[in-house]
Amino acid sequence: MSTELNLALESMQREKRTVALNSLLAAIAITFLKLIVGLSTGSLGILSEAAHSGLDLVAALVTLLSVRVSDKPADAEHQYGHGKVENFSAFIETTLLLLACIWIVWEAVRRLSGHHSVHIEPSLAAFAVMFFSMGVDWWRSRNLKKIAIKYDSQALEADALHFSTDIFSSGVVVVGLALVWAGSYWQVPWLIKADPVSALLVSGVIVYVSSRLARRTIDALLDAAPAGYRSQIIDAALKINGVIEVERARIRRAGNRYFADLTVGLERNVTFQRSGQVVAQITKAVQEFLPGADVVIHSIPRETAHENIFDRIRAVASRNNFSVHDVSVQDLGGRLHVEQHLELDETLSLKDAHDVVTVLETEIRNSVPEISTILTHIESEPSTIESGNTVVRDAVLEQKLKPVVNEFPEVVDMHDVEIKHVRGKIYMSCHCTMSDDLPLSRVHDVSTELEIRFKQAAPELFKVLIHPEPQTDNRR
Repeated sequence: MSTELNLALESMQREKRTVALNSLLAAIAITFLKLIVGLSTGSLGILSEAAHSGLDLVAALVTLLSVRVSDKPADAEHQYGHGKVENFSAFIETTLLLLACIWIVWEAVRRLSGHHSVHIEPSLAAFAVMFFSMGVDWWRSRNLKKIAIKYDSQALEADALHFSTDIFSSGVVVVGLALVWAGSYWQVPWLIKADPVSALLVSGVIVYVSSRLARRTIDALLDAAPAGYRSQIIDAALKINGVIEVERARIRRAGNRYFADLTVGLERNVTFQRSGQVVAQITKAVQEFLPGADVVIHSIPRETAHENIFDRIRAVASRNNFSVHDVSVQDLGGRLHVEQHLELDETLSLKDAHDVVTVLETEIRNSVPEISTILTHIESEPSTIESGNTVVRDAVLEQKLKPVVNEFPEVVDMHDVEIKHVRGKIYMSCHCTMSDDLPLSRVHDVSTELEIRFKQAAPELFKVLIHPEPQTDNRR
């Protein structure tokens, strides 16, 4: 891991832990103050807020512990990291909030029905504590939300959401206390019930917040895919050249980290290197939607409708880890005859090499039933570096070969003739200039015929290699 990445990770961990710790300390102070004034005044609204803050205290502690654990890197036992701890923390927080809501509703109903009469004495301390609580909630919700958005932390976002709604619920309690005071001052008995009514309103806020948070945490724990991303990722993958289909796309989230798993179909004749390039492009496309996502791409070969018979023959060879070349197909009276060249390990015996070819030819005929016969030219695939003499120029040999070149009107000139002596055999190579627009099939035919004529004119040549070049660029 690079130094810059380590520094960024340490900075993220430090900021998340600091804001979570500050939230915990604030929760301790607010819970203690609300509990004191709630007991002294007998206000259910303040006591409900004290209970609410007490649960926030537990939630803040769980959040602090979760962000410390969730940022740990993946290990042998937790191969997807520890990000789910944040989601589980948010789930615990939701459960605690719902329990608090049940108690508040139960106590409020008892007071409103007259089964539990409590004398409420609003005081300046009660109002001061509630306004202080609202100010602290605004401060910490703003800080928590800032860090939650910066690092996409669901646990911190849950805390920020709670404390932002706590401002409203505290305001409701303040209004309830004010109405209770007004009812006592002006002798309006029914205003006394404003306190349990405000408690019910607080519980309604808690239910609303909890339901939103519960859905998100349960989705994360059950690996629900982020809404909308799956279809966008599939569309982006299908636009990449070479991708035929997206058979499967799965996305999951753990903490602030996304994991994407795609199975894509590629043309079966693409090379292994090309498939790697396509996979890299798909990974980049996914990370444009989910920055920093851990992406796994599984590619599978697929037959396409536009494959010709040559593609199908090469596909069978590739499936067996062979590469055939110089494939030709002839239509002989309505029967297709295939000729091909196949390189095999030079250390194989003729018997073993022939057995390999027999199996390959049988599989080609089974996969391409329109083929009647196949003839394979077996070549040895070099696996050793041959030692030879230094490259030399042979003026006599060049003079012998120049008349041969004149037999081919397609060849403009011959240059860079080189001679090598390898294991007592003579290897000759040269560059031949031809017209820019000459079809490649004709270039191949001319080169083959020229090689044959060179060997006829100079029988001492063992192997001839001709490098064709266009007239506009004939010196490479």
